[in-house]
Amino acid sequence: MSEVNNIDMFKNDVRYRENIAHIETIPAKKASYKKVDNLNERIIGYLDSKDVKLYNHQAETYAAIKEGENVIITTPTASGKTLAFNLPIMETMIEDKDATALYIYPAKALSNDQLRVLENLEKELDITINPRTYDGDTPRTEKKGVREKSRIVLTNPYQLHLILSWHHQWSRFYKNLRYIVIDESHYYKGVFGSNVAFLIKRLKRIANFYGSYPQFILSSATLANPLELANRLTGEEFMLVDDDTSPSGEKDFILYNPFKNYVRNKAYTQNAPSVHMETENIFMYMMLKNIQTLCFTVSRKTTELIAMWAKKDMTQVKGKLAHRIAAYRAGYQPQERREIEEGLKSGKYLGVTCTNALELGINIGSLDAVIISGYPGTMISTWQQSGRAGRSNQKSVAILIAFENQLDQYFMNNPNFFFDKPHENAIIDLTNPILQEAHLLCAAKELPVKRGDAEKYFDISQNVIDKLVSKNDLYENHRGDFIYPYDDNPAMDHSLDQISSEEFKVMNNGRLLETMERSQVYREAHDGAILINKGDTYVVNNVNLKSGFVNVSKQTVDYHTMVLNKTEINIKKKLSKTNYGDLTINFGELTVSEDYFKYKKMHFSKSIGTFELDLPPLIFNTKGLWFTIPKSVKDALENKFANDEEVFAGGLHGTEHALIGLFPLHTMCDRFDIGGLSTNYHEDTQEATIFIYDGYEGGIGITEKAVDVFVDLLNSTIDLLDNCKCKKGCPACIYSPKCGNDNKPLHKDATKYILEYMKELISDDADGKKEEIIEVNGNREESDEYVEAYKLYEKGDYSSSKDILNNILSDDKKHVGALSLMAQILYNQNQKDIAMFFTKKALAIDKSNEMANELNLLLNKPEENDSQSSYLDDVDALFEEAYDLYEQGDLDSSSDILEKLLDFDSKNSEACALMGLIYYHSGVFPKAVEYYRKAIKINKSSQLVEELKIRIS
Repeated sequence: MSEVNNIDMFKNDVRYRENIAHIETIPAKKASYKKVDNLNERIIGYLDSKDVKLYNHQAETYAAIKEGENVIITTPTASGKTLAFNLPIMETMIEDKDATALYIYPAKALSNDQLRVLENLEKELDITINPRTYDGDTPRTEKKGVREKSRIVLTNPYQLHLILSWHHQWSRFYKNLRYIVIDESHYYKGVFGSNVAFLIKRLKRIANFYGSYPQFILSSATLANPLELANRLTGEEFMLVDDDTSPSGEKDFILYNPFKNYVRNKAYTQNAPSVHMETENIFMYMMLKNIQTLCFTVSRKTTELIAMWAKKDMTQVKGKLAHRIAAYRAGYQPQERREIEEGLKSGKYLGVTCTNALELGINIGSLDAVIISGYPGTMISTWQQSGRAGRSNQKSVAILIAFENQLDQYFMNNPNFFFDKPHENAIIDLTNPILQEAHLLCAAKELPVKRGDAEKYFDISQNVIDKLVSKNDLYENHRGDFIYPYDDNPAMDHSLDQISSEEFKVMNNGRLLETMERSQVYREAHDGAILINKGDTYVVNNVNLKSGFVNVSKQTVDYHTMVLNKTEINIKKKLSKTNYGDLTINFGELTVSEDYFKYKKMHFSKSIGTFELDLPPLIFNTKGLWFTIPKSVKDALENKFANDEEVFAGGLHGTEHALIGLFPLHTMCDRFDIGGLSTNYHEDTQEATIFIYDGYEGGIGITEKAVDVFVDLLNSTIDLLDNCKCKKGCPACIYSPKCGNDNKPLHKDATKYILEYMKELISDDADGKKEEIIEVNGNREESDEYVEAYKLYEKGDYSSSKDILNNILSDDKKHVGALSLMAQILYNQNQKDIAMFFTKKALAIDKSNEMANELNLLLNKPEENDSQSSYLDDVDALFEEAYDLYEQGDLDSSSDILEKLLDFDSKNSEACALMGLIYYHSGVFPKAVEYYRKAIKINKSSQLVEELKIRIS
């Protein structure tokens, strides 16, 4: 029986057809070719020898590049994008013996794959280009030769970021740089994409310094905003090539829902379908039909699990196929990944499970079938993954297997929405001040930054440079150039991912298994975790957070582990508020702390034990939205469901989960890019509050976009709950696969009540009135009335300003801006007791308010003629001041205050411990130990004492 018939058999198989929610048949497409005139003779000979004719889009790309245009080509996987840009580059290499080109890829595997293509072209065209990769895997002994001889260098952003400051060693290469190729450019979005955009601008500045102005060629998956992305990445204008004229065979795209005919009954949850087992069954089915299959999963752990189960089961069913199954994911050694890639091309492997590491354009040939186990988070990823199936003239199949989560089930019930959904916009944010400052420091290390360079190359105002000079991070020389004044490389301290740059090595008996960053260790390789690597299970014996080693031992077990975490959030700064009728959505800067405190051992979906973890929390700054729910809703719910415990908390928690679950319907993100917190009371808002935040340092624009589409998000979430058949809540509506609280408490009816309450607040004609927070000397507030009061205060008309502020406070007693400005005026009028009263009220409402915080410091700071006794009236306030200075890095001022405090109160354990920490950070270890001994005698359970103990031990 032919493979085409085998592929068709699946949708009619009695074991599977009942769970098929929809089949979309994508028709076959014939190729369209175009002849290119004036090709170099060697290029013509090469194409003729390979019997290659150029597709229309390849010819169009070639012509545009030869005419000097910057080009972005956005056609599907396996449509010949690489040949399209390699041909004109090779022609330039033939005609200009000195010309060089830089190829940038987001992953090392892609660089190695392209290297083989370029080496073949070098041989076939009989030219000398010495193509080489230059990355972390390049032996040190070979790097000098690459810099001096290679005309095409392949690298990744991480390596480029670190070596730009060594540009003098690359002067030959930069002087002759004709092309910069950025492949898989859709990959550059969010924080990573924003960092890479700044990196490319630094690269352009160096190229210009050596007299070259390279042409840019970008290759991408289909995007809604390819020209905008290309412009933001490079600062250049582009021509778009997006009409795919390559051939493709017919494809069935199947939406497969294991939960289609399942009704959840809480008493029989163990009978719920298992997506992982269903995935393995379909994976096995394809291989037994001799259909070469790639199975994408949502996590590294699932990739390993399904491969392990399939090997084990295949041994029982058809043993000779077991060795043709493999798992592929990031973290494997380079040679292991390459062996699997080659095995797919050669047919050695019949079935491979993988993460999205194989979503990128690594050449593995075209396969017969793709299984996508769980919606990958974006339509771009979905179509990239499904594009791995399909030889030019043969039928193929792509199967999306739905999880029981909000988004997957929404697509299963709305297939038209899925297939009609446009491709998303890639988001790049070039206004993040953290990124701006970091890359300006890197640029200054590479070359002095001349006045005007910041705006010319980075579109950053001179004010940012001036701020760095004021902090002594930059130095202005006598020529007016800005210099990085230190010996280190700032690129080493700035991660392109905005995640910890720490690297942990996973070791088994002295052998390196893989590498991880800290957050991944917390989730997957904590003490007691079960780690799966290439189908083998390992138990994590211990994690050394200081040395960066995770020690594991190989062990066969029949369970896996799942970590739990608690989240805390502080509001740093409100940036805007948007009113939809009477519903207010706030947006601002947040500090998030995630505490991974325990883990569970799981046998399939059943918990068989819970264990404590002792890990320091992960703390990061991000951006997010939040809204409050009044006490009247709590009272109404507790009256309505008088016998249900934690009904209000369950409703808040369910609302948070349900909204987050449908974020990807309205913003370009993966559901795992977003975090949330719901609480009955939050200190910063003084009310029940729901937070939803970007799950990355600095934020990546997701929740900011969500504010603009919040009404649509709210309405689709209400529809989701109304259409879910469950009684008490389930993963298809209010459960979350990443909930750190083990999905407790949750209350479906209370969730619906809160969502409907929010909808009622929105007036029928509410478009959303967004009030940007107005910057007033570092303090941010919003109302016109307040701005008028502030202007009067600046003019010194305190009386008129106070009249307006009193009017504001009569309407809104919690107007933090009015409270803090009133305090400032009273302080200026030397009414310090009353000023302190208003300052404390302001901080009780918003402890992040800058004006109130500055006043608090002033009001607690002694006058020069104050006596020591009056200076030490409030020991707690004094310690807080010392601690704040310590946090800010002002160790000298902090220790001065602590010395006076300890003179007054020598038994203060917190002060002793803080003094010890200051000595530790100053490198005076004997003194640090001395203060530790003093502190522990007073109070062994102090958190600061424990922190000092960890440091000195």
